[in-house]
Amino acid sequence: MLSLFQRSSVVLCAALVLAACGSSDKIDPNSTKAVETLYAEGKDELASGGYERAIRIFERIEGRAAGTLLAQQASLDLAYAQHRSGDRAAALVTLDRFIKLNPSSPALDYALYLRGVANFNDKLGILSALSRQDLSERDQQASRDAYQSFRQVSEQFPQSRYAADARLRMDYIVNALAEYELHVSRYYFRRGAYVASANRAQQVLLEFPQSPATEEALHLMATSYQQLGLDSLRDDAQRVLEKNFPQSRFLGGTDARSQKSWWQFW
Repeated sequence: MLSLFQRSSVVLCAALVLAACGSSDKIDPNSTKAVETLYAEGKDELASGGYERAIRIFERIEGRAAGTLLAQQASLDLAYAQHRSGDRAAALVTLDRFIKLNPSSPALDYALYLRGVANFNDKLGILSALSRQDLSERDQQASRDAYQSFRQVSEQFPQSRYAADARLRMDYIVNALAEYELHVSRYYFRRGAYVASANRAQQVLLEFPQSPATEEALHLMATSYQQLGLDSLRDDAQRVLEKNFPQSRFLGGTDARSQKSWWQFW
């Protein structure tokens, strides 16, 4: 028969054995299995639109799996979740960090493309036509930054799956920026600031010579020079307009202020 001391010792040993067994079953939160499970959870949140929850998960993965390919992928997913949640600044910080730390990553084309998308202001389409959005309210610097990112994708990764869309967005941005310059030129013209109007119209020809806006830009230059009494410059602008746009709606003295822009549907 065991003494009280012996029975106490047996109970204590059994408790220690059970505790040891319990601790051995606990999963290390930094183990590959745990991180992969967490990543799958983050992807599910991302797919279901739970962007805030996904952001927190991907941030945890970045810390737990630092230096691994999974951490790189988590950074890109984090940037995408931040972008979709409306936090453009955070998305750009995440992407800039990824690009700086992973210059040879096979996903660099996607990082550059996503940076362009984050900066891309696509509110100049049908919805803004309906709302008559003023172009002066748009962030032109963001559009220029987006253009640079898309150009990097197009030039550095011409075979990328994102290159074709990047080129389309580049064309869109060029037209939008050219229209913005026209908007400013019209603004100055209406207020009698004809020198400023001519200069902004000329900027369209210098920066965006292939855009549809060049037609009206030439007309604005001609009418501004006419108001200034600069007949030689007026005739030069008019001659270029007639040569390049023989069917132009501006030929025949149509007032530029009454014309609709290339992006307006009615």
